Amino acid sequence: MMSLIGTIVFWGCSGELPAVRAAETVVLRSGESQTTVALEDIQQLAETGEVPSNLEDLARILSPIQRSQILNALQANLNSVDGTAVSGFLNTEMGERLVRAIAALTPKKDLIQHFYLRRALINAANDPKGLSLVSFIAAYPQESLELNLDKAFLVAQNFNRDFWQTQAFMSAIAPKLTPNTPNVEIPFDATQLGNQRVQRRSFTLTDRARDRAIPLDLYFSNASTQNKPLIIFSHGLFSVNEEMIYLAEHLASYGYVVAVPEHPRSNGTHLEQVLKFRRELLDPQEFLNRPRDISFILDEFNRLNRTSRQFRGKLSTDNVLVLGYSLGGSTALSLAGAELQLEELKEWCEGRDILASNLGLSAQCRASGLPENRYQLRDPRIKGAIALAPTTSLLFGETGLAQIQVPTLIAAASADKTAPALPEQIVGFTKMSQPKWLVGIIGGTHLSFKDPLTTTDQAGQPDTLYSGGEVVAERAFEVRNYVKAITLAMAAQLTSDAEEFAVFLTSDYAQLTSTPRFSFRLVREIPPEVEALIPENSK
Repeated sequence: MMSLIGTIVFWGCSGELPAVRAAETVVLRSGESQTTVALEDIQQLAETGEVPSNLEDLARILSPIQRSQILNALQANLNSVDGTAVSGFLNTEMGERLVRAIAALTPKKDLIQHFYLRRALINAANDPKGLSLVSFIAAYPQESLELNLDKAFLVAQNFNRDFWQTQAFMSAIAPKLTPNTPNVEIPFDATQLGNQRVQRRSFTLTDRARDRAIPLDLYFSNASTQNKPLIIFSHGLFSVNEEMIYLAEHLASYGYVVAVPEHPRSNGTHLEQVLKFRRELLDPQEFLNRPRDISFILDEFNRLNRTSRQFRGKLSTDNVLVLGYSLGGSTALSLAGAELQLEELKEWCEGRDILASNLGLSAQCRASGLPENRYQLRDPRIKGAIALAPTTSLLFGETGLAQIQVPTLIAAASADKTAPALPEQIVGFTKMSQPKWLVGIIGGTHLSFKDPLTTTDQAGQPDTLYSGGEVVAERAFEVRNYVKAITLAMAAQLTSDAEEFAVFLTSDYAQLTSTPRFSFRLVREIPPEVEALIPENSK
């Protein structure tokens, strides 16, 4: 149920089914025994945190961890979605998997039970107090809801396991990565805007062969020339091309041309259509189309370089730095040469319990619908790559990332629940060849990288094991400043100014930039004694 709330928060956004009789009790089964609990006692526990006298016998046989898990689940609440949004989500493949996963916790798993569970979820979302475990039970259209307590605790133990393993790993390695006193001279402040006035032009490129109209913003200045690489950005899943405006403007102020497209079938507009018209959330072909969008744009820019009065001779289409965030980070890695290797992904994702999977894993599992097992999408015009919080654990198999042959930087946030750092970035980094950089942002979350204009106010958002607790906007300005500096330095590595900017890609600079709120770490290789601490089930 905690995963349910996080999942629906992720998909986002009213409707109502007629009221029917509601459950008044919950029957909890464990082995051969069972306990019947009144809904009013459950409500009291959720509201006060105090165990009602009727539940004291049950509480005594539970461990402290189990009691905490139950209380956290009961108190998680989502009031930002309604029945229409939930209904739309439940009509997707992922929504159907969610219903099956909940049904697996009950003794009945037939179509009638699925109908009851769907109705309970939709009506609970229309509850004035919001969607919660309590409102879900109250909306279940039978007198009693039976749950297998043993299975429920087993699921709870695996709730976003990757996130919790990341926390344990970070705690274990902190003493081993304690930096020495920095001894470096910083020539200038790379977090400040450059001297060039930034211009922005918006237009749409149409790829008729693939029937894709690609909106695109181009950031540039009068100082832009082919002596500097073209930088192209790939946004995250169901996002917009404005999610990194601060970074595009920063780079353009130093004379770079920055292209920021919007992938038409995995952007925010597509999500609105999914919820309105009940389309599938993510077409597996998007794992191929997103990199091909970038390659198509480079083809079009090559034409503009010859024919456009404004951009003639300014677009360095053979010297490109690709930058991506979240799923866009995976797109960037594909373009840099990482091969999609889907054999293990398809095996892992088949029948996987969505209640125990974080959102990054759920998104990657959509690639299981691709017909082939291997795809090489490298574009030779890509000469460098940056992936911010990418998802890599399933997409690239055992050796896909090793095929990257250009300088690549991976950035990971320690408190990322969507794409946990250990399996999604750190393990993948160990499989890559030099030149490479791994940036760790201790205290950062998945949304910390994004422009404040594209992050919602986190006040009142539920903090579950799968979502919430995001550090964004002004609370994350140090993260964005550090990202500005390292991105600028990575771009400069493809110019004659490489040596001047190299200092910003050092562990000393990372330490100097650290604050009480965020500790930054940068390594070129993970020390063997640290790599030895990576759990086998994360590799």
